[in-house]
Amino acid sequence: MIWNEEFETLPREALEALQLKRLKALIEKEYAVVPHYRQKMDEAGVKPSDIKNLHDLRKLPFTTKEDLRKNYPFGLFAVSFERVVRIHASSGTTGKPTVVGYTKRDIDSWAELMARTLSAGGAHQGDVVHNAYGYGLFTGGLGAHYGAERLGAAVIPISGGNTKRQIMIMQDFGSTVLLCTPSYALNIADVMKEMDIDPSSLKLRVGLFGAEPWSENMREEIEKKLRIKALDIYGLSEVMGPGVASECIEGKRGLHVFEDHFIPEIINPETGEVVGPGALGELVFTTITKEAFPVVRYRTRDMSRLIPESCTCGRTFYRMQRITGRSDDMLIIRGVNVFPSQIEHVLMSIEGVEPHYQIIVDREGSLDVMEVQVEISEKMFSDEVKVLERLGKRIEREIKDLLGISCKVKLVEPKTIQRSEGKAQRVTDKRKI
Repeated sequence: MIWNEEFETLPREALEALQLKRLKALIEKEYAVVPHYRQKMDEAGVKPSDIKNLHDLRKLPFTTKEDLRKNYPFGLFAVSFERVVRIHASSGTTGKPTVVGYTKRDIDSWAELMARTLSAGGAHQGDVVHNAYGYGLFTGGLGAHYGAERLGAAVIPISGGNTKRQIMIMQDFGSTVLLCTPSYALNIADVMKEMDIDPSSLKLRVGLFGAEPWSENMREEIEKKLRIKALDIYGLSEVMGPGVASECIEGKRGLHVFEDHFIPEIINPETGEVVGPGALGELVFTTITKEAFPVVRYRTRDMSRLIPESCTCGRTFYRMQRITGRSDDMLIIRGVNVFPSQIEHVLMSIEGVEPHYQIIVDREGSLDVMEVQVEISEKMFSDEVKVLERLGKRIEREIKDLLGISCKVKLVEPKTIQRSEGKAQRVTDKRKI
């Protein structure tokens, strides 16, 4: 089912005309009201009048997470604060979150995009949507919630955790659509097995999973264990939240990018040059309808490729290949963005800890786990066991306070973590993604 046939099936020529009209308006607005964008455009020697066609988008400078950090919290907002009705945030690289804002119209657009996403996945009015994405500053929960309501479905705003209760609610309320991270979907399946519940006894038929990378093998495992169709959705806080792109029920051949709201590009992450359709590179987005927090050529660091061929579902938007990796050192653990620099920020604030550490990420059962191995000083190493235990617990507590996820801390002897002559290899990721 296509939720908004008028826009989702636009002929390419009409779509590109709409994109250009919206792009020109965006660049004029950003240049006029956001000092950061005006300065960057001046430095690049570009004026709004230079944007005459979509190809001219390449003349504009990129926006990066570093730009968001420098303008924390509200420096990139493009409307007066009186018009902002919602603020969300995601974890940043130095302990400061990435802050995004929404006007009433932005919230309305977001609900429309998530209604499209759910509809593409086969959801419809009358469905019972079990929304186990996290509510709060994370964009997932509320973004999906408003979309389900726009669709006309009944939403269960259950958020994450307390898996046995989740399963009971699914049974009792007749949940038909599951929204959560793919790793949590597997956790639900494992707990169902422990409870001796046959998934086919539930009414679930489809799951829309995102917020972390996952493989085709993981998809097959979810579908087998939960007896549902598992589809991939994509979004990120800086661009909107969930609702940027989604797979359709017709097949698993890429995610439709909602191009009437977002212009996608693929670039060579080393040179910044745009590469052609079908080539693998870093995904870049320009938002062309957002009011409060529009971004121009935002570098997502996600690796993908664009697929221009039409889809049998009838949607005319380009599709993007499922994310194959990152062009930076960010990890996604249980749906949370984690940078090694955040861990380092915590460690370097604690006396007795050396600046040598290793982050080991693995998957136990269906859930991601993180261990931080950190060297302690000679003096600290000679202290009694109770002192070391307190230090380890303190580090675990401070990392959880900063990131919102638990980890295991292992204190190791001085000079035991391997040194690197080049860029330090801080992360060992053992997950089979």
